[in-house]
Amino acid sequence: MNTLSAFKQFTNDLDETGPLMPVLFVGHGSPMNGIEDNEFSRRWTRMAQEIPTPTAVLVVSAHWFTRGTKITAMDFPETIHDFGGFPKALFDVQYPAPGNPALAKETASLLHSAHVELAHDWGLDHGTWTIVRHMYPDAKIPVLQLSIDYTKGPQYHYDLARELYSLRKKGVLIIGSGNMVHNLRMVAWDKMDVPNYGFDWAKSLNDKFKQLISDGDVKPLINYNTLGREAALAIPTPEHYLPLLYSLGLQGTKDSVSFFNDRAVAGSLTMTSVKIG
Repeated sequence: MNTLSAFKQFTNDLDETGPLMPVLFVGHGSPMNGIEDNEFSRRWTRMAQEIPTPTAVLVVSAHWFTRGTKITAMDFPETIHDFGGFPKALFDVQYPAPGNPALAKETASLLHSAHVELAHDWGLDHGTWTIVRHMYPDAKIPVLQLSIDYTKGPQYHYDLARELYSLRKKGVLIIGSGNMVHNLRMVAWDKMDVPNYGFDWAKSLNDKFKQLISDGDVKPLINYNTLGREAALAIPTPEHYLPLLYSLGLQGTKDSVSFFNDRAVAGSLTMTSVKIG
């Protein structure tokens, strides 16, 4: 099937009258969550059972930070092991989900604010596969990634996400994958196994984030650099935070909001995740 025919078939197959797919922001944390049976991975598994089965999954991962905007457009994206110092068992993981070049092209056509490059030199990094393999272990559902343009500011990313809203009507599950609070330099490595261990500033800001999200007050979340010292500590670099803005940008006026995996890890990380819709 040629590219044009595949694109036409894909758009014909999408059901715009079906239920509006929810949107997730997932705190992905350590790559080890990809192979461990723990409270976080078990919740990802349950989430997949609670929501409609998607036609495809589109992930905005903190670990694909690029100049310009790109989307994976290959038939079979590779499993990327973009980390070091972990057990061989983690490097051995393969998540052989298909891609969907037609969906990549459709998504690119929706993003009028950006020129989107159809990429064939990336794949599924650990911000994606560590989560999705728990949700859809049979690897039958197409999975794509959308990159984050590091040359643009938070408002741009929030606005860009809004252009993807119609994908929710077509059964596509969109996931922002990062962490609301993510400061690796301040991690208390000796407290890794202490449940819900967070520094006061991390828990305080995490609570503030949740309140703003619950209230639908996105302006301070977009302008997070106005939230003081706590935000400067929680977001020393933006790549793990920006996926949250993509998820919030996809929220509709009637969407409910709930939180899951609301736990701190090792002082300066939070796994707090959001379900929209």
